[in-house]
Amino acid sequence: MSIVVRPFEPADAEGYALVRRAALPFLLVTAESVAFHFAEAHPDMHYRPLVAERNGEVIGTAQVGVAHEASRPGQGFANVHVHPDHRGLGAGTLLSRAAEEHLVEVGAEAAYAWVVDEPGHRAFAERRGYRPGRSARFLRLDLAALPAPLPLPDGVELRTAEDFADDPRPVFDLDAGCAADEPGDVDAGFADYPQWLRETWNHPLLNRELSTIAVVDGEPVAFTAARTDGTARYLTGMTGTARAHRGRGLASLVKSDSLHRARAAGLTEAFTGNDAGNVPMLAVNARLGYADCGGEVRCVRELG
Repeated sequence: MSIVVRPFEPADAEGYALVRRAALPFLLVTAESVAFHFAEAHPDMHYRPLVAERNGEVIGTAQVGVAHEASRPGQGFANVHVHPDHRGLGAGTLLSRAAEEHLVEVGAEAAYAWVVDEPGHRAFAERRGYRPGRSARFLRLDLAALPAPLPLPDGVELRTAEDFADDPRPVFDLDAGCAADEPGDVDAGFADYPQWLRETWNHPLLNRELSTIAVVDGEPVAFTAARTDGTARYLTGMTGTARAHRGRGLASLVKSDSLHRARAAGLTEAFTGNDAGNVPMLAVNARLGYADCGGEVRCVRELG
């Protein structure tokens, strides 16, 4: 049977999530989170997820859209994944072609793609005209081997994100400031508070009870966002510290606290990811016992 590439439909959510989990086992993806991203995507993102279908089964996916909050316009993304059991059939090529066509239609000038850092995946991207750039690493931690909790510095209070449920604005301000300093090819700054509430604060995988925030003089100064999917797995969505409070070990503190509470709640393994150039966060994760379990390479292709 031939492979058909078409736009994602809500009924594809479970199959879409299955492909993503098989291709990237270090991430947390559920049918609910897939449907949520589709429903809540900002109109300016021109988000158009795609599926590759064979014999009625979803065997490949593509996340496609535009980085609408970036300072430089025209930067698109096209992240393609094919289920390991169905590679070599041409689904990746068809998905990439359809993704790039959509990006050209909405005015994108470049397509950025995260590519699994393995020879076959990198060779596929290069054949498609993508140039490799920066890389990122995935890390895993067995929570049974988590080091002892870190001591609480004087003047620092630890709260959960749920403690800010009545007014999350201070958490948004901290997140936005930290995101602006994240290394990457496409700047990640954002300023739309209502959109942040919809996409981040109300994300179905965000566990606000396990997300830790360090507070100094009543102000949030460091945080780690915990994601869970109803299994025994945990993923760090983002960890950051306000510029004025960096160098005090607060990123390690909030992560350690969150991980210990996750273990107490019955979770058994934790995952996180870092840009390979983010030396401070790599050091934090090494201190907590994380070990490398895979990686991706950020590749780009000029469109025209």
